[in-house]
Amino acid sequence: MVMLLPAALPAQGLSLRPAELPPAVAAAPHVIRWYEALAVAGAISTTFLVDEPLQRYLQRHRSNTSDDVATGFRHMGQPEVYATLSLGLMGGGLIAHRPNLTRAGGRLAVSIVLTAAEFEAIKRLTGRARPDSGLGAFHFDPFSSSESFPSGHVSVAFTVAASLADDIHRPWATVGLYTLASGTAFSRLNDDRHWLSDAALGAALGVTTAKLVDGHWLLFGIHPPRFLLDPVGPGLAVSFSFQ
Repeated sequence: MVMLLPAALPAQGLSLRPAELPPAVAAAPHVIRWYEALAVAGAISTTFLVDEPLQRYLQRHRSNTSDDVATGFRHMGQPEVYATLSLGLMGGGLIAHRPNLTRAGGRLAVSIVLTAAEFEAIKRLTGRARPDSGLGAFHFDPFSSSESFPSGHVSVAFTVAASLADDIHRPWATVGLYTLASGTAFSRLNDDRHWLSDAALGAALGVTTAKLVDGHWLLFGIHPPRFLLDPVGPGLAVSFSFQ
């Protein structure tokens, strides 16, 4: 764990109050319970039951309008958005000398990298066929070229939404960001590239990873690196301790 030592604070007459800390540091994180994880797993499992009926319904009602809407939303799960946001926040924070902004970009970047590693591993392990393959929702061929489960676009979109929503900490931002992420999920279903269960797992992965990285949630007692959370300013020293 990384700890901050207020070595020179008394000399400068400064104090670091809980209200001055990011929400993830000022408030105790929510510890994920086994029954919460089981409930989410159960909810995702039930979506398998409607995968094929929903896919048929969406494809029967697919139109130029739905394709245009899907094209707009799809970008949130693509590099031109998430890479620009994370690098832009870090770079902007460094240029403007705003460490909180830099750390927000760092948290977003770390969350995206971890989410990508997670969904790529699950994709290869499950080898689920995509809807447009015609093989059905229950065709799995591990370590094959089939990589439908979960959706990478949706995973990243919800990672971005959760990470930025926690940093902005405003209801309008939370609603807007999660709406955009949900639109990304719709785009993957409309384009016949993913099943509903692919999107559901992607959303769960993205939100969970972002909230673990920003310190809002805690799993197996693993804390995120404190330098991503704590403000480091004049008079503060950084030290490392392991428990």
